[in-house]
Amino acid sequence: MSDLPELPHSIFSESDNQLSRTLRVGQLQNLIQTLRIADEVAKQGYLISSSELADLMDINASAVTSRGDEWVWRNWVVSRVRREGNQILWQLEWVD
Repeated sequence: MSDLPELPHSIFSESDNQLSRTLRVGQLQNLIQTLRIADEVAKQGYLISSSELADLMDINASAVTSRGDEWVWRNWVVSRVRREGNQILWQLEWVD
């Protein structure tokens, strides 16, 4: 057994819950911003590189290219459109 005194549960719970909630809300705000960017890319028909898409999805760029020529990410179909030099360009299309 430990010689440390037991601390009341309430010392940590309220401040931890508030901090945890603040972090979760911040993560949701970041997610909404990411989804808005993806929506704008799709609506405007912009083509984005593998590294830009990886940044948007928060994954490694090699994970983007290993998925194939067409796949679904959240509410978008992601399609490999063409290659420009050493970059692959992708297009996002909204799906219901």
